[in-house]
Amino acid sequence: MKLVLKLASYLFHPLWMPFLGSLFYFLLIPRYFPVEIVKAKLMAIAIITIFIPIVFYFLLKNLGKVTNIFLDRVNERRWPLFFFILLSFMVLNQILNIYNYPGLYFYFIGILISTVLSYLLTWLNLKASLHMVGMSGLLMFVVGFCIYFHLYFIYTISFLIIATGLTASSRLYHKAHTPGELILGFIIGVIPQLIAFNLWFREYRMSDLFSG
Repeated sequence: MKLVLKLASYLFHPLWMPFLGSLFYFLLIPRYFPVEIVKAKLMAIAIITIFIPIVFYFLLKNLGKVTNIFLDRVNERRWPLFFFILLSFMVLNQILNIYNYPGLYFYFIGILISTVLSYLLTWLNLKASLHMVGMSGLLMFVVGFCIYFHLYFIYTISFLIIATGLTASSRLYHKAHTPGELILGFIIGVIPQLIAFNLWFREYRMSDLFSG
């Protein structure tokens, strides 16, 4: 069990969540995209949201600004979160657009809002669980995706619920967060995605109205 809890902190690290949401979107959306475009978009998202942040992390570590990839101290989170805000803007402006990839575009809007909130909290010396931000955000995106397209990915949603609980248990077990920080992270992950889903759904309703 100790090994499982340790692995959960790495397997469900918030750094993977934007790419996993993108992968889920392109693989399961009931709409055709050319394979070349899907590969190009996923590669670009992986580079911007995973590889560049990892390089930036090692740069900060060499400069003595961070101690580990989990960013345990509040002041360690400011530069990585600020940098990720810029990267999220890059994805929204350069990689995705609201017309061809509305669901994924709004998912990244939610990610951007969550990141900004997490960043602002660091200046109040508050530490929300970024693991919970990532997992709860992905969970709500998948739920919204299923509602939007009238799909029933029960096993996927169940897995994400279990994974979210396991991640929370892992962070508590390693004393990385208090229960309050986990709840705060969950809220910061869920609320922006609910807002983003509402915008996506309204866009869908308006499209139906005009097409009808």
